[in-house]
Amino acid sequence: MDTGHESANSFAKSFVLILVLAFGLVGCSSTKVAYRYADWGIVWWVEDYVSLTADQKQQLNNDIAQLRQWHCSAELPRYQAWLDELESDVSNNPPDQATVEYHQQQLFSFFPSLLERATPVATNLLSSLSDEQVQELADNMAQSQREMEEEFLADSPEATAEARADRTAERVERWLGELNSEQRNIVRQWSANRGAQTEIWLQGRRNWQVALLEILEGRDEPTFEAELEYLILNSEEVRGEAYKAMMAESRVAMASLMHDLILAGDNTTLAHLQNRAVELNNDFEALTCSPA
Repeated sequence: MDTGHESANSFAKSFVLILVLAFGLVGCSSTKVAYRYADWGIVWWVEDYVSLTADQKQQLNNDIAQLRQWHCSAELPRYQAWLDELESDVSNNPPDQATVEYHQQQLFSFFPSLLERATPVATNLLSSLSDEQVQELADNMAQSQREMEEEFLADSPEATAEARADRTAERVERWLGELNSEQRNIVRQWSANRGAQTEIWLQGRRNWQVALLEILEGRDEPTFEAELEYLILNSEEVRGEAYKAMMAESRVAMASLMHDLILAGDNTTLAHLQNRAVELNNDFEALTCSPA
């Protein structure tokens, strides 16, 4: 249940996570529409950071089409099996803490294979950039970082925590429906206990951007592909020890939050969660894989 971590990332990691969101359990009002038009959305998002040539766009579209074909045939059945299990586990009684943790782990388990498959797409694109495009990318990443700091860091720690609570509640409500007053208080307390999570996340994001720009200097070198792969697949290591520790604590805290929110709800909470699983499952079932 993707409710937690503030998960916008730097260019190549963000690019791969855009693929994850586009091909995965997206929060869009229409999963089918988002999935079918993922290629257009990804190219549009990339060009927010760097202007592409016609050849680069064509290569990116071809790579995304191949990735989507693999994902549709190999990964969507795994999502459906998990959603069947989730639907069953919440059909009668509120799940216990262990069950919530299990389903959180199931969701996280979908990401590594997609990240691995998507990394060559990012490699093809980034290795083709000119010096001018790399500079454009660096300028736009810096601008994006400034904007995110302005958006997520309020005038005081208390205001930052309150804004984090609002974002968390919005994400949670996709799965649990509208929160009652007790549930909203739980979210506010949970957010207040996250300490400097937002600041650590933003610093980790900046660390990753610096590392990306460093290896882009050697994008013509034979080691570039391996270096970029490490940067994407070992993102938490690159972002620093504080970030790594924060993410480990955050996963545990999020599972506890979801369990507490379910217990503080009523039958409509479980019904909404079950219906959300059914809705996503139906969307995935309706998607057909085009021939490779």
